Amino acid sequence: MNFNAKENKVMKMPHTYVILFCIIICMALLTYIIPAGEYARVKDEATGRTIVDPSGFQNVESNPVNAFGLFKAIPKGMNDAAKITFFIFIVAGAFQIITSTGAIEAGILKVSKVLKGNEQLLIPIFMFLFSLTGAFMGFGEENMVFIPVAIALSRMLGYDAIVGMSLVTIGGACGFNSAMMNPFTVGTAQGIAELPLFSGIGLRFIVWIVLLIVSIVYVMKYAKKIRVNPELSIVADIEKMEKDSNTVDLNSDFKLKGSHYLVFLTLLIGFAIIVFGVYKYEWYINEIAAVFLAMGVISGFIGRMGPNVMAQEFVNGARSIVFGALVVGIARGILIVAQDGKILDSIIYALASIINSFPKSISVLGMYIVQIIINFFIPSGSGQAAATMPIMVPLSDILGITRQTAVLCFQFGDGFTNSIIPTASTLMASLSLAKIPYEKWVKYIGKLMLIWMGIGAIFVLIANVISYGPF
Repeated sequence: MNFNAKENKVMKMPHTYVILFCIIICMALLTYIIPAGEYARVKDEATGRTIVDPSGFQNVESNPVNAFGLFKAIPKGMNDAAKITFFIFIVAGAFQIITSTGAIEAGILKVSKVLKGNEQLLIPIFMFLFSLTGAFMGFGEENMVFIPVAIALSRMLGYDAIVGMSLVTIGGACGFNSAMMNPFTVGTAQGIAELPLFSGIGLRFIVWIVLLIVSIVYVMKYAKKIRVNPELSIVADIEKMEKDSNTVDLNSDFKLKGSHYLVFLTLLIGFAIIVFGVYKYEWYINEIAAVFLAMGVISGFIGRMGPNVMAQEFVNGARSIVFGALVVGIARGILIVAQDGKILDSIIYALASIINSFPKSISVLGMYIVQIIINFFIPSGSGQAAATMPIMVPLSDILGITRQTAVLCFQFGDGFTNSIIPTASTLMASLSLAKIPYEKWVKYIGKLMLIWMGIGAIFVLIANVISYGPF
């Protein structure tokens, strides 16, 4: 009887790969239903970007994805996502080398003793700091390297991997979504809309404060609950396995050594180089991975590890996240099917047409909702701006909605769902590093997502009422 109950429970919770493959199948079926179409792309002479010509949509010959194409989308997706997949392997492998020096363990023990009795202060402090990286530098993928450290610290203080990941990803998302000076979303969208760069920052500052407060309360409420009763953790089964393999005693007298401080110095310099490189030279995946790999090797030598030992630790780290790393490529298959079936632009065109039929008071919400839907298909901030803002800007002019409000709709529509949609490569990569199954993360963040979208709707309506500008 108990066996059947367990079996039924398993049947109700499909494997992450099964969920993604079902979405790919649904997308393939849509290529038989939705007429194929494409927008003409033109080069914006002012910015050098390739953008959509809003008047250049035309239907093209249908190209439905057959069964073979459906299966082919997965290896094509893995090929497209190769940079991110190997980035995950390199970060996980390098971090395993760093962890093996004992420095992370010793540092976490030190922090846990400092915060003893005030463990919840960890949550607002870290979420605030990571929100700054999203608000001012547009960090997303760049913050992934901090996830293993945040989770280790979270566990040492009595929380779980969900809390640790929230410190980095939800904290960063609050800043990214409010986008006070985010060059990848607001910067790109305002450039296309011909608005002064980073204009309208006052309202976005208020959005940042509201999102951060609400999110900190949400995470702290969950953290308090699972600290009192660990069985209530959404990832309780995973935490039990990690606990069995974790021999660290918080009451240990383990001391920080000179070599540990040198490892911390290496990490500090490495992270500073990453921030500088991203901000100054627009570094991305390859450069960040190279710096992190260098940090791992240097830390290994500081910890007196031989080359063979370092190589084995690197393999151990990479092996531990194979499941999650492959998820990124499988999820990319969803977009591959939409692109190969030539229905991506058709979906954008249909949604824009729907907005155009609404009155002004409703159309601003329609614009917001449409951006949310489009984000499933184009989760890249700058990519979505290039694809949709050339359409939304003239549409907002026709409807009497300010261009700044149109940018706000894009900003929220692009940002919020990046924390839950399976096509968001940064989310899937982060979950793989955290070893959190996608379906468990959805269960955790679902309510917060609804709250975020509700807050976004309120601010969009406010922007429309006050004629959020300058124009």
